[in-house]
Amino acid sequence: MMIAGERCTRACGFCAVTTAKPFELEEDEPQRVAEAVKRLGLKHVVITAVARDDLKDGGANHFARTIQAIRQMDPSIIAEVLVPDFHAQEWCIKIVLDAGPDIFNHNLETVERLTPLVRSRAKYRTSLQVLKRAKDLSSDLVTKSGLMLGLGERELELFQAMDDLREVGCEVLTLGQYLRPTPKHLPVVEYIEPERFRNYGDIARTKGFRHVASGPLVRSSYHAADFHPVIRR
Repeated sequence: MMIAGERCTRACGFCAVTTAKPFELEEDEPQRVAEAVKRLGLKHVVITAVARDDLKDGGANHFARTIQAIRQMDPSIIAEVLVPDFHAQEWCIKIVLDAGPDIFNHNLETVERLTPLVRSRAKYRTSLQVLKRAKDLSSDLVTKSGLMLGLGERELELFQAMDDLREVGCEVLTLGQYLRPTPKHLPVVEYIEPERFRNYGDIARTKGFRHVASGPLVRSSYHAADFHPVIRR
């Protein structure tokens, strides 16, 4: 579920979401998301959002209210959040964590060298700091991240990104093929063969990731329910 509107304050080179001044948040959206989860009979829900740099909290309270609405509707549902970077502000991250998500995902998206080209306003080290601060605030929390391949990254850079994620305690990793949404977006530099994806997945597991999804069609929420966190609620 993507919340907080369909207009993003950033203009990443890989993303087809519209960049424009966002509308005001819809106050009843958390309840409507919970109702949709109920009607769809979901047991695992991934909640993501556009970047809302126009808001002081970056949309953190809206994430929290959505998690709380789902919890009130059915406490057994696994709630996974895929959040923007909140400029790595700890108080924003804490707002989301206080609502009790089971999995906290923030995507690194690409290797450090390509980040200025691929991501708008986001910084590689800032994203790592987001994951680190989430883990520092809640040691039992499962943290997750993902990278797109085929943008021109080198293997050693990819392995370094894996190491950097493990250094900040990231436990779940997704690796997928970048696909160009429109001719205006970044071109695909390389299509990675499935065997290489399998190999990268094996390497990631040897580095200590608890769960890895690696393949051409993998995305952040790809078969998200295949990973079952220990629920301590």
